[in-house]
Amino acid sequence: MYAALLSNRYLTSRLIPFIAIGAVGLCVALVVTVVSVMTGFLDMLKASGRTIVGDVIVSSGLGGIPYSDELLATIRANPDVQGATPLIDTIGLLRMPYPAGPQKEVSHVQVWAVDPASLATVTDYAKDLYWRPPATEAAAAAMTPEDPRRSLKPAVLTDGETLVQSSTGRPGITLGMHVSVGNSRQRDGSYLPRYGWFMPGHDVTLTVVPVSGQGKIAEPREQIFPIVNEVQTGIYEVDRNRIYIPLTEGQRLLRLDEAPLYDLSAEPDAAGNYPIIGTTPARITKVLVRAKPGVSADDLKKSIGSIYADFAERIAKDPTRTARASSIVNILTWEEQLRDLITPVEKEREMMRVLFSLIYLVCAGLILSIFWAIVVEKTRDIGILRAIGASRLGVMWIFLRYGLVIGVVGSGLGVALAWMIIRNINAIHLAIGSDAPSGMWIGGYVAAGLCLIGLVRALWRQRLLSVLLWLLGTLVLALAATLLLFHKGTLIWDPSVYYFTIIPDQVDWTTAWTTAVGGILFSVIGAAIPASKAADIDPVEALHYG
Repeated sequence: MYAALLSNRYLTSRLIPFIAIGAVGLCVALVVTVVSVMTGFLDMLKASGRTIVGDVIVSSGLGGIPYSDELLATIRANPDVQGATPLIDTIGLLRMPYPAGPQKEVSHVQVWAVDPASLATVTDYAKDLYWRPPATEAAAAAMTPEDPRRSLKPAVLTDGETLVQSSTGRPGITLGMHVSVGNSRQRDGSYLPRYGWFMPGHDVTLTVVPVSGQGKIAEPREQIFPIVNEVQTGIYEVDRNRIYIPLTEGQRLLRLDEAPLYDLSAEPDAAGNYPIIGTTPARITKVLVRAKPGVSADDLKKSIGSIYADFAERIAKDPTRTARASSIVNILTWEEQLRDLITPVEKEREMMRVLFSLIYLVCAGLILSIFWAIVVEKTRDIGILRAIGASRLGVMWIFLRYGLVIGVVGSGLGVALAWMIIRNINAIHLAIGSDAPSGMWIGGYVAAGLCLIGLVRALWRQRLLSVLLWLLGTLVLALAATLLLFHKGTLIWDPSVYYFTIIPDQVDWTTAWTTAVGGILFSVIGAAIPASKAADIDPVEALHYG
């Protein structure tokens, strides 16, 4: 009973325990806020990554996958599959329409030859098309007068969705938003044409190099495509390199389309042509698969592996087939496919968690120092307790209980503070990015003036502590008011620089509770050494103390 009474007295009769509570709370709030924001960015990256490749990716070698229509039909018939799409993934050179004159810029790009209709069932390709007319008048009113989307026709969206330029019927191309230097990202995350280059409507020349299944390189092929739209996936590395063309055009350029099969062992005819004995099927290099809701990517990967193994075996046993499907393909989940993007961010988050968690040592050291001073100050009180029968464990429990209460209250306040900051982080960020209201810096100067009056009064009364406190208050308030006066808005996460428009505002509750437990644990650890010292005090010596 006396342990609870003394702990309560020590907590409520002094200012110094509240300083310890504040220190623990700030440490917990700092760790929870930083790690929650990092976790939010990681979740945004994962969400964006899954929407550009689906859940499972089947990849072949240079020879490609023949009879893909048959494979796709089998995959789509699986009850766990929401959609599947074929594509060809290769690299190429893109000759841009700028600058003016004969010398044009050439960009190294990742080429995806796709079927846009089925691609939209697996990825967010159709949703990621950036140039589209505003859906409502309110949306149009929210755009700047210079925004090209205000005057776009619906055809720019349908052309991007079909990869066909409707006005000419030509196969079109869509570019990642940052393939072209003609797009300037604004502070609100939108884009405006730069240097006078609004890309849809311009022509670009794509050059690719066909490679046979035996690794032989053929003559480069090129084709002129009209730009029908541009794509923003939310992953900068993708939007900086990737372009999309129709699947049939990719197959033709890379010599993966259906072609006659000649009997090279026979004698050619008078024109030098060998007899045709069949046709080689068109090929693709990848299949993207999206799982139905509730089906995990790992489970779907196993199903797709079985489907492909049966498909390859069936093709191999059919003597009428003119091509064979490779028995060795890579089947990866979206996380495995994008591990080069996701893993560094995960490691950075863990590094931040470890580094910021070291601040617990500061909490433990602060509480140790405070409790040590209290034990020294209360040596006589402790001696009296020991003299009237208090046990060593009882005395020790007084201070451990003291540290436990500080840890629990401080950690709770820290989690609450972190929740308030994170839930309002975008409003806070917007306030930092805006000019400070005049009332704030005027109020700061008024408060500094009042502190100055208090300083003069303390000097008159010759109170050194009061002089120091009033001086610090005057300087801090005057400095804060001056900073607010000259603050013209600073966006820390500027969407024109960073590739996101909002800061994640969801608390990582796993981190929050583990951090709170850590705050409590280190508070008790910090109190343990002074508590042990108090328990070891000899009652006879303590009564003579002071």
